[in-house]
Amino acid sequence: MNAIEMKQRLQDGGTVFGCILSAVGNIRWKGAFASSGLDYVVIDSEHGSRDRKEIQELCNMFREAGVVPIVRIPTPMSHWVAIALDAGAAGVLIPYCETVEEVQETVGTAKWHPLKGEYLRRATNEGVFPSERTKEYLENRRKETFVIVGIESEPGQRNLDKILEVPGIDAIFIGPNDMTTSLGIPDEMTNPKYLDVISDIIKRSEAKGIPVQVFSTSPEEALNAVKLGTRIIFHTSEVRHLQVGIQAGFAPLREAVEARGPKK
Repeated sequence: MNAIEMKQRLQDGGTVFGCILSAVGNIRWKGAFASSGLDYVVIDSEHGSRDRKEIQELCNMFREAGVVPIVRIPTPMSHWVAIALDAGAAGVLIPYCETVEEVQETVGTAKWHPLKGEYLRRATNEGVFPSERTKEYLENRRKETFVIVGIESEPGQRNLDKILEVPGIDAIFIGPNDMTTSLGIPDEMTNPKYLDVISDIIKRSEAKGIPVQVFSTSPEEALNAVKLGTRIIFHTSEVRHLQVGIQAGFAPLREAVEARGPKK
């Protein structure tokens, strides 16, 4: 899958599946991810210590593996969006957005990079470009770019309707740790107050044709999000999936050894 195919699947009402990449930095993992069944990964540079070279290598590896590489940038600022795109990202996850201005700046950069400064502001806020040729060139150059905006606090939720009016948003992201902390119920992912927020954001976003991505760390959290209508499944990290796979693979062997008893 590539980002254009991912967009089309979501526009058609479908679902895509992915995880966060928190530790893998070696491109020798390509074969494992190519046969993993994942549609996308989010390469974390908000909480992960990744340099530009590593992000570029990972983006190239995932493209070759047929998995859409999305980079979660450190903060909602335009220059971080540009860095991710220059590294080869097919999309960006813009974390913790609360204002329309933040979203306009970062989404505008994602859609119209390498325009900068006054030219970028005019293109984003007024739809004015240096020429029609420039507009067509940039639309073609950035046609795959997948932009996810993070709504991770009560102020972000309050401003959601205005944020959703910003052109170029492909999806909304809910970060459970930040959101529950903002709600005064840190890490209570099954708390009805938090689940009501997920439901509200999904309903308002889907009404605009924009799907929602909710990060989950357990099957219960993931299933709750699915029941509430999320269509961008974003389930735990590659480290956790590896751990679970190893445990599952060795469990029957351990049981067989224990059933055999000690050697006499």
